[in-house]
Amino acid sequence: MIKRKRTTFKPDELATTFLDLQRADRVDGMFLSSGIVPDADTTMEKMLATVERLRLHEGFTGYIHLKLIPGASFDLIERAVELSDRVSLNLEAPNQARLDELAPDKEFAQSMWGRMVWAQQVMQRLRREGRPGARSLVTQFVVGAVGESDHELLATVQRAHRELGLWRAYFSAFHPIEKSPFADRPAEDKIREHRLYQADFMLRDYGFAYDELPFDVDGLLPRDKTPKQAWAEDNLHEPLEINYATRQQLLRIPGIGPKSADRILAARREGRLRDLTQLKALGVTTSWAAPYVLLDGRRSAVQLSLW
Repeated sequence: MIKRKRTTFKPDELATTFLDLQRADRVDGMFLSSGIVPDADTTMEKMLATVERLRLHEGFTGYIHLKLIPGASFDLIERAVELSDRVSLNLEAPNQARLDELAPDKEFAQSMWGRMVWAQQVMQRLRREGRPGARSLVTQFVVGAVGESDHELLATVQRAHRELGLWRAYFSAFHPIEKSPFADRPAEDKIREHRLYQADFMLRDYGFAYDELPFDVDGLLPRDKTPKQAWAEDNLHEPLEINYATRQQLLRIPGIGPKSADRILAARREGRLRDLTQLKALGVTTSWAAPYVLLDGRRSAVQLSLW
């Protein structure tokens, strides 16, 4: 293991340092995380003491993102939700089997997932009661360190969206660190990380179901095209008329996202869309969309390359 000198701030020291930076216009908000020293509850209590100093004694009303500590007491998790704008707990791996190899000292179901369930329940209660508190929950996964597939990762992400109201998942491509237990393992391709983000957007914002994602036989997404392009290649056999397609249909066309779909719907109320330059002006990536659309009954005059 790598030996590093560690520094620990006392709650008042950290709060004072943050306020000095804020007054100097160097920061607007706080993301507060910590290593576990010496145990989960003690660490969580110190973090909460920092936030309580800012919120209750200094009157700070700005953004605070608070990292939840796996295994911390449920009352401390509840207090963290009450005091912050966003909370997160990094699952790191999609299931216990992968976590056993990545971080054998961590327990997935209760220590980590169970705390996220509790945080979400507290968030829902605070909203019902009209009280301030965290309004979003996020997590992060390490990608490529222990042989997990995209299928495994996105199955857990889909479950988190459904059961936890997860705001979003973050993915971090593995990179070996010298003298660490995984130093001899190869770095993961950043393209894979990017494809996972794109697939999560499909689940979260584009109306796709998990079983529509284009996994190969090894449970991996394609690297040479976006997952939405791969889906369209296999499923959009007839072009869609831009002037009549529903928002849900528009979102399935490569190159069209939620914002550009809404712009198309607004533009159609003013008149018919007849060429790719109009779509481009609305934010569409026309080189991706062209093979799959009709404009006023016609394909584009020049078929652009699909990829």
